[in-house]
Formats: sequence, C-alpha cells, structure tokens
Amino acid sequence: MNSDDIPTTAPHPFVGMWVTADGYIRQELLPDGRYDEARGSRRSAYTGRYTVTGNHIDYVDDTGFTATGDVRDGVLYHEHLVLYREDPAPGRDRR
Repeated sequence: MNSDDIPTTAPHPFVGMWVTADGYIRQELLPDGRYDEARGSRRSAYTGRYTVTGNHIDYVDDTGFTATGDVRDGVLYHEHLVLYREDPAPGRDRR
C-alpha cells in the first residue's frame, strides 16, 4: 500500500483560527476536537474540547466549564463574543 491508497479526510471547515475584531481574543479550533484560546498576551488562557453539530459548537473547558457557539454567515458567535475567521498567509502553515 502506498500513500495514494490511504484515505484522507479534510479537516472540518470550522477548524482554524478565529479572532475578535480587535485581535484581543484568539480561539484556535484544532482538527483533533480540541481548542486553545488566547486572551491578550495570555496564551492558552482557556483550553478544552469541542464538538460540532451542523453550525453549532459545544465547548467543554478543561476545568469543566461549558459554553456554546454558532457559526452564521462565516462569523462565530461564541457566547458574548463575535469572532472572525483568520486565514493563514498564502503558503504559510500555522504550526
């Protein structure tokens, strides 16, 4: 079996970095169902897992806190936050 025979799946379209308009809050939805949220200069201020059902996201913080979000027209409404998709620069990987 060569690499062409291995099935691949594209990551969910919500995977990636989402940011508030002022850039203060940066929430990265990772392909493995985890998220990492930075607040200002505080990296990984909140981390946990998430699940997606349709356009709805359920979050469970590593401390047990729960939250929800919905993506509408390419905008993530996460509790009281409004986050926008940040596209990586062409040819640049986030990792």
